[in-house]
Amino acid sequence: MIDRISPALETSLAAGNIPGAVVTVGNSAGTLAEVAVGTKGPSGPPLAQDDLFQIASMTKAIASVAAMQLVEQGRIALDDDLGPLLPPLANLQVLEGIDADGNPAIRPAAGTITLRHLLTHTSGFGYEFMSAELTQWRLHNRAAPGTLASLNQPLLADPGTAWIYGISTDWVGLVVEAVAGMRLGDWLARHVTGPLGMADTSFGFDAGIKARLTPLHVRTPDGGLMPFPIHFGGGEAAEYHGGGGGLVSTARDYLKFCRMILNGGTLNGARILKPETIAAMATNQVAMPAGRMASNLPGMSSDFDLFPMMDCGWGLGFLINPKPGPDGRAPGTLAWAGIANSYYWIDRTSDIAAVVCMQHLPFGEPAAVEVLRAVERAVYRA
Repeated sequence: MIDRISPALETSLAAGNIPGAVVTVGNSAGTLAEVAVGTKGPSGPPLAQDDLFQIASMTKAIASVAAMQLVEQGRIALDDDLGPLLPPLANLQVLEGIDADGNPAIRPAAGTITLRHLLTHTSGFGYEFMSAELTQWRLHNRAAPGTLASLNQPLLADPGTAWIYGISTDWVGLVVEAVAGMRLGDWLARHVTGPLGMADTSFGFDAGIKARLTPLHVRTPDGGLMPFPIHFGGGEAAEYHGGGGGLVSTARDYLKFCRMILNGGTLNGARILKPETIAAMATNQVAMPAGRMASNLPGMSSDFDLFPMMDCGWGLGFLINPKPGPDGRAPGTLAWAGIANSYYWIDRTSDIAAVVCMQHLPFGEPAAVEVLRAVERAVYRA
């Protein structure tokens, strides 16, 4: 398999002027391939399998698993009103637009927010880089990234009425903390990443982690890349563990998580979730198309739709393609990504999972998506 993945990776990276990527591939039985090609930035040292990446929104699946552990334990239900547990989620407002003078049109939200809404991105919460109205609202309600104040924002739709990608999973992390009585990172270390042997996956941002972290870059107008030293979790100033995007990890570590899903909730003797819980997470939970995103900030993210010719679903933490993917994955495959162009898929039908980690913006640029597609084609040909 490596002899197919390596040249596909080298060719697609060179064509897209992307300095490097790390890929891991496995099945329920073990790791099938580990490939590191290129460098840590345009003039950086060679990439290695144990290099750390800001996996950003790949954090979401891990935080979703933590929440489902609490559901299994009967400590919270998917359809409970979360207002009594987290008062900021009570009496929310919906932002309906901004008038010519910059004033927001806001009304009370209809209905309450549940854990199911948060896990499926149907809560109504959005991201500023995908909403011009929310960006304008934030100009008058400033809050630093990584602060709790940054999570206090109006909804963009009533709960349960639309699929909108946003800060929902950050709130999932706060639900876990409120129910479990501990920091999200501590719960993960005890019950998810720790038992799975994911020793390099954490919310940490100390000197040791910084030394191993693959530097983040951003595309310049001339097609090159320049350093972009931000931390999606808020860095040292973070006031909470961001379940929506705060983890750093390695491709090797994240494959362990994917293989646990392939194995119905267990890996190497560690039971993380019951098979029936994994089955529920892998079942479409929404009545509207999911996964399509229009960017409000092209330097941060391109418009994104992995499967333009199909209406995808969303489970309890994952994108789900209902038909075969054009590059090999079977219907029902679970997938998502991180904003710095890290990607994964978990194909339970074909018993294959893969992780592709790059570290540059904008998210979903055609060149980065082509790297993902080239790797996927190579994996399934093998």
